[in-house]
Amino acid sequence: MSDRIIDLQDWLHTDAGRYMLAWEQGQVDALVSDMFGFHALQLGMPQLNGLEHNRMPHRWLAVQEAPEGLAGADASEMSTMRGDTHIDSLHKPQLRPQDEAMEQPALPAKADHVLTGSTPELVTDFSALPFPAASLDLVLMPHSLEVSMDAHATLREVERVLVPQGRVLICGFNPVGLWALRQARSRLWESLTGGRWPGQGYLPVAGEYIGYWRLRDWLRLLDFEVEIVRFGCYVPAVSSPAWLQRFAWMERLGPRWWPIFGSSYLVVGVKRVRGVRMLGAVWKPTRGRVPRQVPAGQSNQDALHKEQAD
Repeated sequence: MSDRIIDLQDWLHTDAGRYMLAWEQGQVDALVSDMFGFHALQLGMPQLNGLEHNRMPHRWLAVQEAPEGLAGADASEMSTMRGDTHIDSLHKPQLRPQDEAMEQPALPAKADHVLTGSTPELVTDFSALPFPAASLDLVLMPHSLEVSMDAHATLREVERVLVPQGRVLICGFNPVGLWALRQARSRLWESLTGGRWPGQGYLPVAGEYIGYWRLRDWLRLLDFEVEIVRFGCYVPAVSSPAWLQRFAWMERLGPRWWPIFGSSYLVVGVKRVRGVRMLGAVWKPTRGRVPRQVPAGQSNQDALHKEQAD
């Protein structure tokens, strides 16, 4: 499936779509700038340049279908990532710089550059990623679960490719947000009257919107710990850009007064592995107590009394 199945590509060009994209871009930029590692992956939604401010040396943008209008040579090169040639090359081991004792699978040589712009590097199925297990430090999923044929399989695949303590960042539509409530009203009108609500639907017309509490349960089943939760886009479901700006003050009050009614949410989960504990840097070596030497002709009891007297 692709983003076009739920009309997400076209919806992002609407006023509401641009408003949501601007909010998510700002939130993602602030979060990924403090996430460190070596390998990061964004799944879908090229309009969101989510890894632009991330400092990991190797970053990829993956889509499920090659974008229209892409040059033939580039499209053929991207499509070959589905084949066995590139996938086999992913399993050649190499050593990670921070821990030479831990083996780290090698990743595609083509993507050893900094991601600039929104040009996809990989074409792959989100539920079958061409990466070895425990090879990525960060996976960004902007509305990826909503466009996936099997959201459970996609999330399990993300858990597989993440290293212990790796992070997943998920963006989605809130099914109880103000925008989704207008969408539900439109669908109810269609079911009762057989006609469309005047003004068409406000959000993409198809797809499954996954609520925060439901997503949280999925993450817990996969041993993810929810680290950060943010809601946004509290403005009412208006179609005019002028009215969107007039209601922008609601973004400041929404997190305090009506937090669950934000139309978009962002969740950061950390992969926890039992029996694995991350060791911090040792800045100062610990100085152990050096035992005092005792003469051969002196008993231990006499040496203890002498040490106490000193």
